[in-house]
Amino acid sequence: MDHRKHSWRSTVRRWTHQFVRAAIARLPTAWRFALFRSMVSCDPAPDPRLQLKIADSQEELEACFALLHDAYVGAGFMKPDPSGLRVTIYHALPTTTTLCAKVDGRVVGTLSLIRDGVFGFPMQSAFDLTQVRAMPGQIAEVSALAIHPEFRRTGGWILFPLLKFMYEYCTRYFDTRHLVIAVNPDKIELYESLLFFRRLAAQPVDRYDFANGAPAVGATLDLQAAYAQFERVYAGRGQRRDLFRYFVRTNLPNIRWPSRAYHTTNDPVLTPQLLDHFFNRRTRVFQSLDARRKMLLRSIYDASSYEQVLPSVEAPGGIALRRHPRFSVRCPAGLRLTATGAAADSPMPLVVTEMSREGFRALSNAALPLEQRGRLDIELGREVRSTIRCRILRVICAGPPSQYAFYVEESDQAWLQCVLALETGHTHADLRVDTKGSGGRTPPDPSAPARPSVRTVHSDPRAVEPLVVA
Repeated sequence: MDHRKHSWRSTVRRWTHQFVRAAIARLPTAWRFALFRSMVSCDPAPDPRLQLKIADSQEELEACFALLHDAYVGAGFMKPDPSGLRVTIYHALPTTTTLCAKVDGRVVGTLSLIRDGVFGFPMQSAFDLTQVRAMPGQIAEVSALAIHPEFRRTGGWILFPLLKFMYEYCTRYFDTRHLVIAVNPDKIELYESLLFFRRLAAQPVDRYDFANGAPAVGATLDLQAAYAQFERVYAGRGQRRDLFRYFVRTNLPNIRWPSRAYHTTNDPVLTPQLLDHFFNRRTRVFQSLDARRKMLLRSIYDASSYEQVLPSVEAPGGIALRRHPRFSVRCPAGLRLTATGAAADSPMPLVVTEMSREGFRALSNAALPLEQRGRLDIELGREVRSTIRCRILRVICAGPPSQYAFYVEESDQAWLQCVLALETGHTHADLRVDTKGSGGRTPPDPSAPARPSVRTVHSDPRAVEPLVVA
């Protein structure tokens, strides 16, 4: 009898839900969107049991991938995997960050942010991202969103804090301006109405292979342009319904932000042990890769400690792959040209995006004279500064901003220490500033003789190729 009552109630709820959805679908678009916004409920002071952080341990990643697996299987987006996990090759990249929401130490929500890397984006196989790529700013795909069934009907208690975490992480830490997403057609209007995503195409993709052939709609959001739209649309709403104030102004102590020694823009967490666990032992992701992708992985994880856990492959024709660094940076800097005149006394603002011992790449809104030498003052981290001598080699990409390649003629200890950390570090936890004192440097011993700057000399400086982030 009890079973029959439960079944009857479930049927009534399902019919009621279908009726409401059908009724809402008949409303004009503006009315539907207004209705969705009226249903927003974001708590500016969530339960302290809720914690939001980057998933960086084996236990957290395992829980995220298991939650994602069950959600995708339940929605028909994948077939059950023997591992009970949803793990893709994109999760193996240092340019991917997995966020998680935990309640009482238990993972109850997750999403992954996939920045453009050696494999591109999952959704680019089905959607044209040309127009988004043509715009200034980095792109990240929002993927692998899942909320535990127990918390899906709790008024956004998990979803809205997780989305806020995503927004702040992208704008403050992940150097992201544009978000792209592929979602089921039934869900796209929630992203359009609440978050102001814009569809990439008028028609959905009938079969999206990354989601087991389910239909999907592609959409994008310019985070910089959306700021004003958020402020305008949500102005005057109550505290719990004002997503602008919630995303931009509200401070959630529940969020644990990554600690960074340098101005890096990604937070890799995969040690050789974690790569081996998730991609060799728990799943067969590495084994399923083609030769090209195996080689690209080796161009990223080129340290000897990764050798035994990466899939073996022989480079065709003995071709050496360009190295792809595990860390990207965004360091503010000022360039003083050494030419005589007033211009030499006025620093030109730059943003350094890639660096090595021998060279670096930087963005500049102003045109720079090629072959000109100068002094670069750069902030490598919050309390780490460096001064180097450099020469402008060439224009990589015309802007504005334009990207330039520089040759390092003379470097200091802070620069070399930062480069060494970026080259040898496995995860973001490996990046440490060991020096102390003003500018991140060890205070000199007054009794010791002065130490000259460290010089890097090359027989052919024009051949130096600074590190490239794909």
